[in-house]
Amino acid sequence: MTNNGPPKNPYHNRQIHPRPSQGGTHQAGEDVEKATTEDSAREAASGSPDAASAAAGAAEGAHDAIARLVAENVDLKDRLLRALADAENVRRRAERELNDMRQYAVTRFAGDMVNVADNLERAMSSLPMELRGNAGPFKTFVEGVELTEKELLRSLEAHGVKKLDPTGSRFDPHFHEAMFQVQDPSVPSGTVTTVVQPGYAIGSRSLRPAKVGVAG
Repeated sequence: MTNNGPPKNPYHNRQIHPRPSQGGTHQAGEDVEKATTEDSAREAASGSPDAASAAAGAAEGAHDAIARLVAENVDLKDRLLRALADAENVRRRAERELNDMRQYAVTRFAGDMVNVADNLERAMSSLPMELRGNAGPFKTFVEGVELTEKELLRSLEAHGVKKLDPTGSRFDPHFHEAMFQVQDPSVPSGTVTTVVQPGYAIGSRSLRPAKVGVAG
């Protein structure tokens, strides 16, 4: 028997489901990420033991680092101050040695000139007083010798050499050499009463000690 009705549609009974769009998928991903972030935030806010321990460890590490840096800073400052002090000491020592070298460089020459001054003084002291007072060429000669001695002493002083006459002063073993001791109640014990030979000093040092007699 022939069916004269219209042909059947093969998709007539198939159910068509709507396909999700791209926008819907992206929105679902954002929702999942947001939920995850909120969960993390709630976990951090709840003060979990792991988060608190990590924060405490980070704070302790920062404190130790700061303490270490402070200690290094103090050590470096101490080293710098020591280095500056050492440099200043070296500078002062070099300056003092240079001054000493300049001042005492003429020590040997000054010692020889002191002997010349002694000879001039001996020559003058050996002359009788009556001859010094006589007029004429001899008096002129005596005055010339005296002027020569004074000029020599002035030249020595210009180079830091000074003549010492310690009569009446306290005996100083650095500048005096005791030759004998005398009993003199008019002066305190240890006072220089007699100068046998004058001494000389160069700067703060003794070039030649004065030979003296000391009251006992």
